[in-house]
Amino acid sequence: MRPFVRSTAIVCSLLASSCLAGYGQSVVSSGPSAPSTETPATVQPSSDSSSSRASGNLGHVGAAVKVSLLGVGGEVAVSVTHRTNVRAGFNMISYSRGFNKDGIAYAGKLDFKTFEAHYDIFPWAKSFHISPGVLVYAGDPITATATVPGGQSFSLGGVSYYSDPSNPITGAGKINFNRAAPMITVGWGNLVSRKEGAHFVVPVELGVAFQGSPKASLALSGNACDSTGLNCQNAATNSTIQSNVISEQTKVNNSMSLFKAYPIISVGFGYKF
Repeated sequence: MRPFVRSTAIVCSLLASSCLAGYGQSVVSSGPSAPSTETPATVQPSSDSSSSRASGNLGHVGAAVKVSLLGVGGEVAVSVTHRTNVRAGFNMISYSRGFNKDGIAYAGKLDFKTFEAHYDIFPWAKSFHISPGVLVYAGDPITATATVPGGQSFSLGGVSYYSDPSNPITGAGKINFNRAAPMITVGWGNLVSRKEGAHFVVPVELGVAFQGSPKASLALSGNACDSTGLNCQNAATNSTIQSNVISEQTKVNNSMSLFKAYPIISVGFGYKF
């Protein structure tokens, strides 16, 4: 019996060792897992390329030369926001012409020198814009010299006179507008285009400047005589003649009342730097 008992003990010992080993593996595998050292992937926010391009254009400058009813000129623009610019420019035009009115010969000269400033609003962030602004006149826009040869008749305020041959009538006149005039225009073309790589533009603009009714003034010197060539009076100091001069100015002002609003039409060629 003793060999059997020894064999049995050896078998049991081996079985016990196997069970304990299995139990140990089970405990280890069922225990808390070690924390993972893998770094989670970082999610990069998507960039708005169009917004980046738009902000990149802010502060840029564009310039143009142009021709308009105000003459030949130029302008520059600077972008302020994605949908707005500020723009400023100047215009010049000179034109001379002689004409005769009520027996008085005038040598007239139109000499527009103007400055303008605009705030361009692009409601759809494209080419079309609405631009409130201001127009400023420098100097006298319309001037004229007046002459009446000696012995020739002329009229002032509906009253007829004759120019004294020994001291004929001469004078100077001018027509002024309000020095500063509000204006509003609409147009197509952006001097500071928000498109990448866009540099050249042909701006077109239409609008009106509210310059007020033109105001004429006329200053005469020399002697004005009656129909007999006698009773000559100094046109610069005689109260009756001066009253007739004022009446003549009123007639001129009334005839020009339609020009209280001046049309703006312009086309140019520009470049964005």
